[in-house]
Amino acid sequence: MKKEEVGHNFLARLGKTRLRPGGRRATEWLIEHGNFNSDSQVLEVACNMATTAIGLAKQYGCQITAVDLDEQALSKAEANIQRHGLQDKIHLQRANATKLPFDDNCFDVVINEAMLTMLPLEAKRKAVSEYFRVLKPGGVLLTHDVMLTRDDDPEIIQALRHAINITVTPLSQANWQKLFLECGFSRCESIHDRMTLLSPIGMIYDEGIGGTFNIVRNALKPQNFPTFKKMFKLFNDPQQRLNFIAVCSYKAE
Repeated sequence: MKKEEVGHNFLARLGKTRLRPGGRRATEWLIEHGNFNSDSQVLEVACNMATTAIGLAKQYGCQITAVDLDEQALSKAEANIQRHGLQDKIHLQRANATKLPFDDNCFDVVINEAMLTMLPLEAKRKAVSEYFRVLKPGGVLLTHDVMLTRDDDPEIIQALRHAINITVTPLSQANWQKLFLECGFSRCESIHDRMTLLSPIGMIYDEGIGGTFNIVRNALKPQNFPTFKKMFKLFNDPQQRLNFIAVCSYKAE
């Protein structure tokens, strides 16, 4: 039996470069709260194609360690980094979020987008505890993920798992913040809103008109359309049972 393609790989194959539930808007909000400068030591976990890391290196000139567990993602990231000539700023490494190969207190900022939802609750705790451990006192964790708008909604969770072929466990706003506080962070700030990953306005903002046209053209191909239709319908749910959430979690000085 053929293994079903996971959602983010499917969208990347269609030409999507921004694979986050809140798109550029949520990432930009996080970056505004990261206090980045050229001296910042940054860790991006689950860097995927290194889109965010490349943007940060270009804008701030900071040193970024970018890690992912997926060898295929790391290969794409390496090609992207070379294309932008940023090998001196972004350093790739294969690593597991729940057991990071870094010393305590060594990063000013940790960024992790659209990954924690994919982990069971206990693995979420392990990963967030690792982010806390490697952050310097006064450091900040920037996360961006899928949020339930109701505390308990097994129907929408099952629909999401079916659409993207991953056993995801999204949380409500209160439970996301509870997770970060229980793992040691002193306070959290967050925003949330409707998902923009596959909204027409969101795609144009994230990918531009040309990029959006290319994605739609690929989505309409017979072999892609059933999966795209399923994802499009879910992510543009008029009941808004799924939102994105972006959270800044601060480690005390």
